[in-house]
Amino acid sequence: MLEHETEYLISDIGLADYGRKEIEIAEHEMPGLMAIREKYSAERPLEGVRITGSLHMTIQTAVLIETLVDLGASVRWASCNIFSTQDHAAAAIAKTGTPVFAWKGMTLEEYWDCTLLALSHPGGKGPNLIVDD
Repeated sequence: MLEHETEYLISDIGLADYGRKEIEIAEHEMPGLMAIREKYSAERPLEGVRITGSLHMTIQTAVLIETLVDLGASVRWASCNIFSTQDHAAAAIAKTGTPVFAWKGMTLEEYWDCTLLALSHPGGKGPNLIVDD
């Protein structure tokens, strides 16, 4: 398994800068999450909480992931659909150091492998919370 700080399985880390630009645009279109981030990030109310996500890995999901991290959570993410991942979103999240396991067009076997990786937090621990559709 990869080192936790650099743990990801995505299509192309070179897409991260493009993904970052799209995330910045999406943040302006998601005022609710941004208000929560602004109000609570200093308090870090989710410190120590292990969250596994299995939602479509899109730019909008990236905003959610970064909000959870800013609130203190340890987050690991996989896509819930083998065809829905926006590869630039996954790359941008991977570049921040948040473990993400998703790429568009993965096989069903790869999907289940990635789901297991997302559920496997450091120290052999599982998540405290699963965000799934």
